[in-house]
Amino acid sequence: MSELQIGQPAPDFTLEASGGKEISLSDYRGRKVVLYFYPKDNTSSCTQEACDFRDSTAGYEQHGAVVLGVSPDSVKSHDKFTAKHELPFPLLADPDHAVAEAYGVWQLKKMYGKEYEGIVRSTFLIDEDGNLQQEWRNVKVKGHVDAVLEAIKA
Repeated sequence: MSELQIGQPAPDFTLEASGGKEISLSDYRGRKVVLYFYPKDNTSSCTQEACDFRDSTAGYEQHGAVVLGVSPDSVKSHDKFTAKHELPFPLLADPDHAVAEAYGVWQLKKMYGKEYEGIVRSTFLIDEDGNLQQEWRNVKVKGHVDAVLEAIKA
């Protein structure tokens, strides 16, 4: 797999989303897309990140952007997570991590001395034409949502 390059087309995909609908990246041509990958529903950092995006949704929409979250969790898990935290944007289920792999965020990780594969928290800003405009990898949650919004405004 080749590395993603700024200015190149973002890998298109179709995934099942919270609420039971299917969403394709190409559905959002004409709008900016904030595509964020996170490891797991209902964990502390992932919940904080989702709630930060939720609380900033109006700012994103004001600048013509839509937010999409992606994790390997099931649609059922996403539905519970969405309802619990009143998330106004879709969460996409990538159980076979094919989309995470296409974006280069499915990687070997280490925690407490154990190695495992999983999602490295990352965000991609995709422009109205479907091209990769900016990326943030190995994201730290604090302040991240604001940084992405500033990039959209620029």
